[in-house]
Amino acid sequence: MLYFFHRLKLRLIWSWAGCLHAWRHEHSFRSWVWANLVSGGLALWLPLFAGERGLILALGLLVLAFELLNTAVERAIDYISEDRHPMAAAAKDCGSGAVFLSSLAAGAAWVAVLWRLALG
Repeated sequence: MLYFFHRLKLRLIWSWAGCLHAWRHEHSFRSWVWANLVSGGLALWLPLFAGERGLILALGLLVLAFELLNTAVERAIDYISEDRHPMAAAAKDCGSGAVFLSSLAAGAAWVAVLWRLALG
């Protein structure tokens, strides 16, 4: 049981280190954090149903998760080689596409929630 908690502590430390790295070195990650703070604040302030609020908050976190994965892909590719290669460009573009699609999902959730609020 002690081993489990030791490993859990290490996982939390490593995960936090990854978030800190992205915060310090990735403008996109910082932008999405600020967008999530605004989005989360609105989700908590507006009269939303619990499921709507949860969906908005969860999708915001998923955008951050995809941004972290995109950063990981970019770092790994740049570590291997900084030479331009079509496969490296495709991998980086796919990572960016994942961030884009997750942000579209978050935006669609906001549109649906605001539509419901507007209709009363």
